[in-house]
Amino acid sequence: MDEDRDSLLARLNTLRSEHRDLDTVIARLSGDSMSDQIHLARLKKRKLKLKDEITWIEDRLIPNIIA
Repeated sequence: MDEDRDSLLARLNTLRSEHRDLDTVIARLSGDSMSDQIHLARLKKRKLKLKDEITWIEDRLIPNIIA
């Protein structure tokens, strides 16, 4: 169980880092009027997929306690 939790935490950290990096790149490209809109859309889609995966992992790590 601890190995699974540790691997999820490691994956979560990696995903969060990639999500932050994409946020920086998207912000930079959004400010450039000559940027490739298709490339920008793909980056935004990737960022959304990362956010979904981050949420999924966080849900697995946080116990579901019904009060």
